[in-house]
Amino acid sequence: MMNKFAIALLLTLGLQALAPSILAQSTPGGTVIVNRASATYSDGTNSFTTLSNTVTTTVANVAGISITPDAGVNPAVVSGQSGVLFQFTLVNTGNLTDNFLFKASGSSFRAVTTGTTTVTVTRAVIDVDNSSSISAGDTDILTNGADVTSANVAQGGTLIVLVELTINAGATGGDTLQVLLGDQASQGANLSANEVRTVNVTPVNGRREDLGDITATVEDDAALVLTKTVPAGPVALGSNIAYSLSLANNGSRAAGGQSFNVNGGPQSGILVSDPVPAGTHLLGAPAPSAPAGYVVVYTLAGLTTAPSAAAWTTTAPPLATVTRLGFFAAGGSLAAASNAGPFTFSVIITTTNATSPIGNIADAFAKNSVGSNITDQSGDAVANVGDQNADFTEGAAPGNVDGDGIVQLTLLIQLGAALLGPNGVPGAVNTTNNDDFTDLSSASGNGLAPGAATTAPDTLTFTNSLQNSGNANDTFRITAPIVPGGFTVSVDPDGAGPLPPTLVSGGGFVDIAVSLGATANFTTNVTAPSGTTVLQGYTTVLQAESANSPGTTNRTRDNFFPGFVRVTKTYLIDNTTGVGGPLDPVPGAEIRYDIAYLNVANSASGSGNATLTALNLVITEDGSAAPNNWATSTTHLAATATQGTVTNNAPLNTIFTNNVAALAPGASGSFTIRRTIQ
Repeated sequence: MMNKFAIALLLTLGLQALAPSILAQSTPGGTVIVNRASATYSDGTNSFTTLSNTVTTTVANVAGISITPDAGVNPAVVSGQSGVLFQFTLVNTGNLTDNFLFKASGSSFRAVTTGTTTVTVTRAVIDVDNSSSISAGDTDILTNGADVTSANVAQGGTLIVLVELTINAGATGGDTLQVLLGDQASQGANLSANEVRTVNVTPVNGRREDLGDITATVEDDAALVLTKTVPAGPVALGSNIAYSLSLANNGSRAAGGQSFNVNGGPQSGILVSDPVPAGTHLLGAPAPSAPAGYVVVYTLAGLTTAPSAAAWTTTAPPLATVTRLGFFAAGGSLAAASNAGPFTFSVIITTTNATSPIGNIADAFAKNSVGSNITDQSGDAVANVGDQNADFTEGAAPGNVDGDGIVQLTLLIQLGAALLGPNGVPGAVNTTNNDDFTDLSSASGNGLAPGAATTAPDTLTFTNSLQNSGNANDTFRITAPIVPGGFTVSVDPDGAGPLPPTLVSGGGFVDIAVSLGATANFTTNVTAPSGTTVLQGYTTVLQAESANSPGTTNRTRDNFFPGFVRVTKTYLIDNTTGVGGPLDPVPGAEIRYDIAYLNVANSASGSGNATLTALNLVITEDGSAAPNNWATSTTHLAATATQGTVTNNAPLNTIFTNNVAALAPGASGSFTIRRTIQ
């Protein structure tokens, strides 16, 4: 027969093996189970009854705790979301009233994340009032300095624990976060650092612990992507540019509205804001258009004022004064994975400078599901990036690099044109603006008679002016397509500056950059070889060709003169003495010396040419200066001139001058001296 001790031992071992779910329905510990048998029997005539002895068994105390959910799943969260609650249910699965212990300083729960997600536990409590929300009467198990023991939990009773988290702003869609309450699932408590366990030490199975966990997935919040269609160009100055925008929400949650000042008061809505590009103004035809739910709005605020701070109106002001155009959805939202658009408008190009393209960039403004303002700028495919004030200062990198959008450009048709001419007069004209000229004279012809040749090389430095008369900044190639034989020509692009001269005769060139409308001066060195015939012009043709419009050229002429006033002397004998013939130079005959002088430089048909005028021309006839000797062999009759004045015109004088204040290009004169041969 099994004794009482053996029965008690088997009962204890059996209870320890029971699952918590069974124990939760078990007989309370301490319950006395009474068992007494009865019997009836007969001796054939009479009936009898009898009773056995009474056996009592006291049910042992068995501890148990269950934390659920196990592998639970919470609704998805988004980056930046706060107040995210994870709710656990703790059940006393033992057969006695017990308490649950939570470790100090929130050690009984942990958060495990993946990817870029991190979380901050903001509150954790025992939900005393079972409201499934954190309230003032709940028991703190996050900032507790010591272990916390719950109130009594009856057999089968429950306790709610709430853990509140904030998701970091850098969380990425697809990441996960897991909150664990407790340390080990359904085992005897081992007093580990993270456990949640029962408190009562009397149960036959000791203290028990359990583990619950809940996982949530991070999904993308509202994700704005503003896309703009911008013509690449090039387009002509004065033409129109048509723009079209669309706004997409590529996230998993709807986008709501921000607050803007519209029509004099605050209104909440989604705004697409587009600054009118510099060098243009807004067109009324075709009129700006918006999709259903949006209205066109305008602002006159400068671009230093952010769109969120600007005053907007649905009434169109004078279009040339509009600084930004907007499209506003009052009270509107943009559903997840949806688009709004197209938003359209056109501008007319007003700038006269085609150097810089017309740039455009737009902003979109909304709120995400956690109430944070979000914005996106056009020009890239990166969501929710922008500096919130499209003012054309944004860089060329996408938003995930520099945090803003990209200015999209429409190129302008650049028409090159040049005026190349004399110093300070690039637009000079002779018969055309391609044969204007600069005449300079060298001293290499000094003291040489007509037809003589120079005895050494000589260089003249011309200053030429180059004007950019196109519609954009340009670079002009300077060449010398015509150079006199034996001459060399070099161009110094900055005159006396640090840049060296470049030889352009023989096919060389120099490139000179000139801003729109500006004029640049450069110097041209023309070197004539030894043996150059004097008193005539030698023409070098310079040409400027536009890089913006290849083949568009302008020319000027730099003319080298080795002396430019030609003096020619002739004589005539008038013999009326009767001795010899009429042309015989006999004593008493008259000898006439004629000096003809001519300015051989070029005369101009137009204006602005640099001509050579001989100033203070003095022609001297000195009868005693070698090799002259006529002072002693002739006597004076008269001295006359067709230009200027004659000095010393007296009978005894042998030195006469013809003084001409100015002898213009192509002008001539004569100086005549009449003498009698002694």
